[in-house]
Amino acid sequence: MQIQGILENIVSDNLLHAKWLNTLSYMENAGAKKISASEDKEKVNLIILKHAAEEHRHAYYLKKQLEKLGGDLCKTYTNEELLTPNHTKFYLNALDVAVCRYLKRQFDLNGTELKFAAYLFVTYAIEVRADELYPVYQDVLTKAKSKVNVKSIILEEEGHLEEMINQLKSFSSDWETHAALVIEIEQGMFDAWISNLGKQLLS
Repeated sequence: MQIQGILENIVSDNLLHAKWLNTLSYMENAGAKKISASEDKEKVNLIILKHAAEEHRHAYYLKKQLEKLGGDLCKTYTNEELLTPNHTKFYLNALDVAVCRYLKRQFDLNGTELKFAAYLFVTYAIEVRADELYPVYQDVLTKAKSKVNVKSIILEEEGHLEEMINQLKSFSSDWETHAALVIEIEQGMFDAWISNLGKQLLS
């Protein structure tokens, strides 16, 4: 089942839609916490603070959108209130571990340097994913005449991607080669996540 078809099924069912919004909120929140965890104790630049703040705001914004679906839905991030919870909860961490291994081999980095490099490449991959996923979701919302919308997130994620590219250019002149491999790693994880989500909807 392709992502558009999955999203159409989700948006047409109020409870599934609530869980989907909550799942996106969880992932945005996890991303914000991961960014903060990658910070050096002293060398924290404005962009890192901005990204962490905006990812936290996205998590909050998506939670607030739940009110548009009515009812007392998805107040927590417990497994019962998420879609494909096991894949969702390990997604970002698994990506971070895989990217750290790759970067350690390629650049012989350790400690805070490895954390920062992983932040750059993992965040880049997630921003590429967000740039693909949120517009498809918004199209489905628009066609369904849903009160929910994610247009403001789409605009901010586009800005994030541009900022990550600028930072990656400073990190390595060959950043695109490494970024392409990181994208491949993320694509495999996303495919597994979507496959699991599709199975959950059909069960």
